[in-house]
Amino acid sequence: MRAAGSTDVLVFLDGDGSDVPEDLGRVLQPILQGEADLVLGSRTLGSREPGSLSAHQVWGNRVVLGLLRLLTGVRLTDLGPFRGIRSQAMARLDMCHPTYGWPVEMVVKAVRRGLRIAEVPVDTRRRIGRSKVAGTLRGSVLAGYHLIATVLRYGWERSR
Repeated sequence: MRAAGSTDVLVFLDGDGSDVPEDLGRVLQPILQGEADLVLGSRTLGSREPGSLSAHQVWGNRVVLGLLRLLTGVRLTDLGPFRGIRSQAMARLDMCHPTYGWPVEMVVKAVRRGLRIAEVPVDTRRRIGRSKVAGTLRGSVLAGYHLIATVLRYGWERSR
């Protein structure tokens, strides 16, 4: 995060070709217009190439989003990786989760710290290569476990 001090906005996207870099303008617009601190690209609101998301990814996303809504009150349509955040806002999040749980941790901490969150439609394509996470049942179960555990850990802390 030291490098983040020299830029205003950080952008996250998968490097497997599934996120469409041409959607960057959509992700940045609410931040640059002062409407949001964190913008999530929603694959649900955008168009999806057939085969870009497996059934267990879609189902798992819904489960995690339901828990997020229950514990934080935030209503989202997707927890996809394509997102932008103000550098100063990112520094306030004190992110800890190094692997699967980071997308959830970012959202929960953003809600808890009163950041303005927006969603924009982004398109998604089939990834290049085989996913170590979503490409196997074991990987999906492991990722799902980490996502749900992260929601419960950070979401439960303040909902009690």
